Amino acid sequence: MELKMTKRSYRLGDIASELGAELKGNPDTEINGLATLQAASPGQIAFLANPSYGRYLAETSASAVILSQSTADQCPTNVLLLDNPYLGYARLSHWFDPAPVAEPGIHPSAVVASSARVSDTACIGPQAVVEAEAVVGDNVVVGAGCIIGARCQIGEQTILRPRVTLAHDIVMGKRCHILSGAVIGSDGFGFANEKGAWHRIAQLGRVILGDDVEVGANTTIDRGALDDTVIGDGVKLDNLIQIAHNVSIGDHSAMAAMVGIAGSTRIGSHCVFGGQSGVAGHLTIADQVHLTGMTLVSGDIRESGVYSSGTSADSNRQWRKNAVRFRQLDALARRLKELEKKMEG
Repeated sequence: MELKMTKRSYRLGDIASELGAELKGNPDTEINGLATLQAASPGQIAFLANPSYGRYLAETSASAVILSQSTADQCPTNVLLLDNPYLGYARLSHWFDPAPVAEPGIHPSAVVASSARVSDTACIGPQAVVEAEAVVGDNVVVGAGCIIGARCQIGEQTILRPRVTLAHDIVMGKRCHILSGAVIGSDGFGFANEKGAWHRIAQLGRVILGDDVEVGANTTIDRGALDDTVIGDGVKLDNLIQIAHNVSIGDHSAMAAMVGIAGSTRIGSHCVFGGQSGVAGHLTIADQVHLTGMTLVSGDIRESGVYSSGTSADSNRQWRKNAVRFRQLDALARRLKELEKKMEG
C-alpha cells in the first residue's frame, strides 16, 4: 500500500465543460487552486454563491469566478456561469483536494482473516483489522487502525478514514464516506429491569447503510435489537451524532452535529435536523421535515414543514422571570377559560 500526492492544474475550458458551465473568457487559462473571492490569487478560481460576499467581486485577484448570470457583469475576470454556483464549487473542490491518494494493497502491519475477501483494488491501511468472512469491495479505502468486524460487507469506492470501527455484520453501500472515530454497529442501549437491577439485552440486529452515506467523526450508529437500524441512500450525518437502535432514516436526510435520535424512531426522506436537536423514541417523522437547532421532538410529526422549540438566550434576570411565568401558564389558561364562559353567559 502506498499513498501519493498529486499536483493539479487544469485548463479553464476543461473545467467549464466538466461543470456544464458557460465560459466567458479565455479557455486556456490555467487553474491550479480554489479560494475565496477575497483570498484568491492569480491561477486560482473563486465562486460567488452568497450575495453578501458580492462586495469582494470587483477587486478579486482570482483568474476566474463561478457565479450566476445576475452578477456576471460585475466580475473583472473570466467567468463560469452556473444556475447553482455553490454546487459548482462543491464539485470542483474534489479536483483540488490535497488528501493523499491511496494505492491498492494491504499494508504489512494489517491483520486480514484468511476467510475475508478483499478486492485487489482495495487499500487496507497500517494496523487495520479485517475479521472473518468480511467482504471489502472494489476501490475501497480502509484507513489506518480501522476495525472491520466479522461478516461485514463494504460496497465499492467506500472510504473509511483512520480509526473507524465497524462491529460484526454491518452492510455498507457504495461510495460511503466514514470519518475518523465513527462507530457503526455498537450495541443499542437495551436493558430489562428486575427489582431495580438492570439486565442487558443482546442486540441481534444489524446496521444497513445505503449508497453515498456520509458519517461524521465520532458519530455512533447502534445496531438493531431485533430488526435492523437502517440509514437510507444519500444520508449525511455530521460529527458527534447518536443514532439509537432500530432507527430508520429516509433517503437524503441530513443532520448537523450533536443530534440525538432515540430508539425505534422512523424518520422520513429529505429531512434536515439542525444542531443539537433531539427526537424521542418510537416516533414517526414525515418526509421533508426541517428541525431548527436545539429543537426537541416528543411526538409524531405527520406533515412536512419547519419545526422549532426552545427559547433564545436572554439575560439571566429576564430568563428567571420568564421561567416563573412558564409555570403559571396552566393556571392562567384556566382563568382565561372561566372568564370566557362568564362573558358568553
